[in-house]
Amino acid sequence: MNLSESSPRVELSCGLSIGYGDRLACVDGRDEGIVLEGGTHYLLARNGRGKTTLLKTLAGVLNPLGGDYSCEGRCQYLSEDLTFDRELPATAIFKAFLKKGKYAEAVDLAQTLELDVKKPYGQLSTGNKRKVALLVAEFSVHDQGHDVLLLDEPFTGLDTFSREVFQKRWNHNQDGVLRLVSCHPDFDSMEVNSSVLISDGKITHVAGDGNAQCWGELKTQLN
Repeated sequence: MNLSESSPRVELSCGLSIGYGDRLACVDGRDEGIVLEGGTHYLLARNGRGKTTLLKTLAGVLNPLGGDYSCEGRCQYLSEDLTFDRELPATAIFKAFLKKGKYAEAVDLAQTLELDVKKPYGQLSTGNKRKVALLVAEFSVHDQGHDVLLLDEPFTGLDTFSREVFQKRWNHNQDGVLRLVSCHPDFDSMEVNSSVLISDGKITHVAGDGNAQCWGELKTQLN
């Protein structure tokens, strides 16, 4: 199917198994599998349970140990440890990766986030380095959408204000993009409309069906 005529979609088949030699987690074979479509989905689990492994598998960096999956759309993986040249300011990084119109939008949002776009990347704080990577990911999507963004711990080092700026953008911007975001919510009242949970070696999908669940409720399901 032509991407211009499709919506982004991620499917995890029943029996999909992930890990590095030994199995970390799998989609229960008794289930019908997991289907994610455009919008924001949060990938939640305790440390070491397989969040990064699942994202790398979906990005094609790792092979599944069993089962199958599919990603329909232009897939981009933003790793937690992505870095750029230490001497380059954000303006140069944006120019290297983004189209002209998107560059201007990225600089505008950077100002809202209080990111110094002229300061060398190597002199930025951890949180501000993360802002640069997130801005590159956000503004490199196609104008027509149909992108799948796999974001690994994108909120690391970000202050509450900056995190909320991105979350509001994702909630209100109907851009035809599917975002799968691994994170550790830092307050119990954070609303989650759709979540992929990894717990007890199983990968499951929890959808709010119009009623968002709170992180405080979801975290009780994690082991």
